[in-house]
Amino acid sequence: MSTQAPPEDRWDVQRRFIRIVQEHDNGMVEFEFAVGEPELFVEMLMPRAQFEDFCATQAVTPTHGRLPEAAAGSDAHEWDWSLRDARERHFRHEP
Repeated sequence: MSTQAPPEDRWDVQRRFIRIVQEHDNGMVEFEFAVGEPELFVEMLMPRAQFEDFCATQAVTPTHGRLPEAAAGSDAHEWDWSLRDARERHFRHEP
């Protein structure tokens, strides 16, 4: 049986991340939630009270702002988008 610590780059499900994307006037909080890797997240929307409960349950401290974008033209840039981006850029046909 090995007593060595796991490598630093190992997937750690205890690491939890929340980034607040937008706090809406109607009390809803739009945010990104990630487990293990901050770059792999789900987009969520909750009323403020439920959001605060969620943060407490997940033992995270919310941060504001999005992850930095990948360099244009890179392979990573091809995957550097969210549903929010798609909705705002591609699905709205507003002038």
